[in-house]
Amino acid sequence: MHLQSTLRVESQCCHLPRLPSSKACPVPTKYLVTNQCIGNPWASVEMFNPDEGLKMSISSDEVNFLVYRYLQESGFSHSAFTFGIESHISQSNINGALVPPAALISIIQKGLQYVEAEVSINEDGTLFDGRPIESLSLIDAVMPDVVQTRQQAYREKLAQQQQVGSTSGTQGLQPGGAKNGEGGTAANGEENGAHGLANHHAEMMEVDRDVEIPQNKAMVLRGHESEVFICAWNPVNDLLASGSGDSTARIWNLSENGTGSSTQLVLRHCIREGGQDVPSNKDVTSLDWNSEGTLLATGSYDGFARIWTKDGNLASTLGQHKGPIFALKWNKKGNFILSAGVDKTTIIWDAHTGEAKQQFPFHSAPALDVDWQSNNTFASCSTDMCIHVCKLGQDRPVKTFQGHTNEVNAIKWDPTGSLLASCSDDMTLKIWSMKQDSCVHDLQAHSKEIYTIKWSPTGPGTNNPNANLMLASASFDSTVRLWDVERGVCIHTLTRHQEPVYSVAFSPDGRHLASGSFDKCVHIWNTQTGALVHSYRGTGGIFEVCWNATGDKVGASASDGSVSLTSCLLMDTARNDFPGVRRS
Repeated sequence: MHLQSTLRVESQCCHLPRLPSSKACPVPTKYLVTNQCIGNPWASVEMFNPDEGLKMSISSDEVNFLVYRYLQESGFSHSAFTFGIESHISQSNINGALVPPAALISIIQKGLQYVEAEVSINEDGTLFDGRPIESLSLIDAVMPDVVQTRQQAYREKLAQQQQVGSTSGTQGLQPGGAKNGEGGTAANGEENGAHGLANHHAEMMEVDRDVEIPQNKAMVLRGHESEVFICAWNPVNDLLASGSGDSTARIWNLSENGTGSSTQLVLRHCIREGGQDVPSNKDVTSLDWNSEGTLLATGSYDGFARIWTKDGNLASTLGQHKGPIFALKWNKKGNFILSAGVDKTTIIWDAHTGEAKQQFPFHSAPALDVDWQSNNTFASCSTDMCIHVCKLGQDRPVKTFQGHTNEVNAIKWDPTGSLLASCSDDMTLKIWSMKQDSCVHDLQAHSKEIYTIKWSPTGPGTNNPNANLMLASASFDSTVRLWDVERGVCIHTLTRHQEPVYSVAFSPDGRHLASGSFDKCVHIWNTQTGALVHSYRGTGGIFEVCWNATGDKVGASASDGSVSLTSCLLMDTARNDFPGVRRS
């Protein structure tokens, strides 16, 4: 996936405090590289301080792991999977649960501050020419001879300023530096401008308060030790499942939550080594409840799918994939589980025996998503830009859809199973029908990659047959779009997010849509008007949002390891006044 979004830096990796100018900061002697094996993925770089006799070692395993984690934390999930395979992350002995979030950014910032100190501080600890520590960009810091270049430039600038100061007076200057005749451009102007900006900001905050979900309607569930990539409500009970980079899934019991707390079951994903079960230390990448709410299936980066009871007991371990599992779905009947792997295959599993019923090796690149059309027929998409429709018992695809020009990120059948929606890195949303080879609609409105899509639970084949069917798309262009698929037009463009949107979910009645973005916000929208109804700001970038079965709670999983829960009993329209999106 060619992801083009800019670096998302969480609060944990904000710029470290600057050194007080009153304190000396001696610059350590340069470390010398004494050993480096280029081209070996398990190579290490050993550095030696000749003055102190100290050595430090950096292995490429460690560097690769930090890069891999950065890709995950930044939302580059497909790139992370590919890089993980090529760099043999799964063969490393690094315990990812012990590595804090934003570790790569943190160590880069420390290195950047070291270079800033080199530029601004003499070796005896005094400030260079008495100036404060200079801020550098990361690219500036890696330039050759940056210390000498910056110091020389500062000397020349200082000499020029001294020369100008000795030949020019201060006539025409107002206090604060504004020239006569330039009223409003300096001191007074900056004050007025700042005041106007502050007023504008206050107005924006006031608007936000009108839709902000109050704290007494929100709860933050903590326990995960790494990013929480996914979450899903039990379809029957108020149980929320979450999957994390700490190699665990958790089931949060919220059915009796009058005390404002919750109980959690920890589902530890282990592998068999030396006759013992040891933690896999691999991410939980996918999870899904069966329709009865009695079993939870999870997929992991360790290549295994697992089935758990709702009480947290491991029922089965499904092992036939030869790489990480990217997606996993129960069929409606609950007798089969479908998984998609980085090994380019999809597998239908017998949920009762734990055995693979059939493996489908039709993709030429990693399979990214799957969705059931019926209890024995499904669609799969891949980075190979193809979509295959396959049926249990058949040794070739029933149908293959081609037309996307980049990786296909997600696919979803409509409630009747007659239309298939797909979204791609090519910035298009396409609608397919089994009745024809070419797409029914080629919807082009987003300006960046489309990450995911969801159909509304409305129209024929749903519990809301009188409301019109809609499709929601979430994009890296920070917008969500609602589509009238019958006409192939965009109904609403939802634009309040400031960062890529990773997840959308319709309420069970289809009246509202929740969206989650890496701007840490969960927004709830009226699907009829496109108006923002409620908004909740969490503590980390949002990877997933989901509604419970009764439509009064929204769960969200975040990059800082938190799972947030918001109550949505207060909505902007009456429950008996929803005609759906009207056709024009």
